[in-house]
Amino acid sequence: MSATIRIGTRGSNLALAQTEMVIAAARNLDPSARFDVEVIASSGDDSPHAPLESLGIGVFTSAIERALLHNQIDLAVHSLKDLPTEGTPGLSIVPVLEREDPRDVLVSRYCHDFIDLPEDSRIGTSSPRRIAQLKHGRKDVLFIPIRGNVETRLKQAEGPDYDGTVLAAAGVLRLGLAERITEYLSPAICAPAPGQAAIAAQSRSGDHELLGLMQAISHQPTAAAVSAEREVLRAAGGGCQLPIGAHATVEGDEIRLFVTVTPMDGSISYRVEVTGPADDPEVAGKAAYTELLAQGAGDLMHGTTR
Repeated sequence: MSATIRIGTRGSNLALAQTEMVIAAARNLDPSARFDVEVIASSGDDSPHAPLESLGIGVFTSAIERALLHNQIDLAVHSLKDLPTEGTPGLSIVPVLEREDPRDVLVSRYCHDFIDLPEDSRIGTSSPRRIAQLKHGRKDVLFIPIRGNVETRLKQAEGPDYDGTVLAAAGVLRLGLAERITEYLSPAICAPAPGQAAIAAQSRSGDHELLGLMQAISHQPTAAAVSAEREVLRAAGGGCQLPIGAHATVEGDEIRLFVTVTPMDGSISYRVEVTGPADDPEVAGKAAYTELLAQGAGDLMHGTTR
C-alpha cells in the first residue's frame, strides 16, 4: 500500500483493540502498510442512556459508514453483529480474522451458573434476544436495562442495582478480562446474535487494493459461519434487535447451523438445526429460515420487536 490507510472506528477500548488486531494482521502481510486510526462517535455512543431500539438500525455503524462514503476514512472496523444485513450501496464488507468465542457469558456476584441464580436475581441486559431466551429458562429472574461499553457494564454489575450482567464473551476475552466470567452460556440456553464475535472490515467497493488486503486476512470458516447466521436475519428482514439467536460451525465442507427465535415473554422457543455446504453458506441460512416459518415463527420474526 503506497498511501496511509485511514481507519475509522468507535472509541471504546474494545473497538480500538479490534482495530489494532486488524492492523497487526495487515502489517504481517504488508510490513510497509501505514495506518492512521480515527475515532468516530456513533449515535449509540452519543446517547449512552437511550434504549437501543429507539435509535434505529445501524446505531453503532452509520456514522462510520458516512465517513467512508464521504472519503474521510478509507477503512472501517466494526463488530460484525452491529452491521445491518442489508449492505450500504457503495460499500463492501469483509469478515476478517478468526472470530473469538461467539457465546454469551454471565458475570455475576454469585458463583452460580444462570440456572442456579437465586430467585429474583437482577441481571442487566438490554438485548431482546438475551431477555427472551433467558426468560424461557428462568421466568423468576429480573432483567434490567443496562447500557455502556464492556467495562461500564462490568462495573455496574458489581454495584447496588444489579446482581450481574450478560454480555458477549468476545468483548470480555479481547480485553483480557476472562477472570470476570462466571459462566459461558451454551447456545442451547442463549444462542448468540448472528455474526457475534466476528470482526468486519468495510471499505468503498471500488477500492480493490484495500479490499484485496482485507480478503487476504479473512478467515474462511469464520466468513462462512457468519454468512449462514446473518442470512437468517436478512431473510427475516431485521436488525440486531430481533430476538433471533444463531450459532454456526464449519466442520470440513459442511456448515451446521442452530437457530432459535423466542418471544419476549419466553413462553415458547422455536428451534431448528440444519446443515449445508460450507462453500455456499446462505443455503443453510435459507433452510433454517424456512423451517422456522414452518414451525409458526413467522409472525414473531416479522413482528414489531425493535
